[in-house]
Amino acid sequence: MATMIALDAGHGGYDMGAVFQGRKEKEDTLNLTRSVGEQLREAGYEVLYTRTTDVYQSPFEKAQIANQNNADYFISFHRNSGPMPNGYRGVESLVFSESDPVTRRIAEDINDQLERVGFLNLGIEARPNLVVLRKTSMPAVLVEVGFLNSDEDNRIFDESFSEVVDAICAGIMEAIPLVGKGYAVQIGLFKYESNADYQAELAKDAGYEAEIMYEEPYYAVRIPVGESLDEAAGVQARLKKLGFDTLIVSK
Repeated sequence: MATMIALDAGHGGYDMGAVFQGRKEKEDTLNLTRSVGEQLREAGYEVLYTRTTDVYQSPFEKAQIANQNNADYFISFHRNSGPMPNGYRGVESLVFSESDPVTRRIAEDINDQLERVGFLNLGIEARPNLVVLRKTSMPAVLVEVGFLNSDEDNRIFDESFSEVVDAICAGIMEAIPLVGKGYAVQIGLFKYESNADYQAELAKDAGYEAEIMYEEPYYAVRIPVGESLDEAAGVQARLKKLGFDTLIVSK
């Protein structure tokens, strides 16, 4: 059975979370959570969402959804907010206890990857009073993906959204590897085999040997890269510079 990660979009419904110039935390977290979940599923993880629409759930209900479905990990996404606009910026991850090596590793890896996108890395803080960290029966991390009332953090969040998603997924995959599975960089899904063949030829011209795998109803073009996530990230970065749309997946 695949590793199950419960993804929680913070707030929802009448609970808007932080608000700044018409921007609502609940909307940012939902968009981010769904995008991260799609990519993790493509990579081979089983994904459980606490919500996929604009509904309210208490923090206890969110924890119970993960508990009742026997999730292996729980990751909650939020946007931070300071007392004054543009007074603070950066990404921070919250854990139940800083002495827990599992949640600390997940938090550190996500923070480090988001720092590469351009966020300041504010580190990790223990917050044992938070219900979603205290009532979950599996390792749980709450990620504050920048400050909602920071123009610079919002610029990174909006202009580099796909890179933010990639960074979070890379952090998760580095901390929670799929045991016994190698990685590949996917460079396209095509309805017609001829289009997949053409994409594979483009990859070959760029110096990469691609595999074509049929996963009904699409042909996936993938470049195998072994069992190192760092190597996969390096190949992904080089392919992006060549103009390929990329996604790291497990083989």
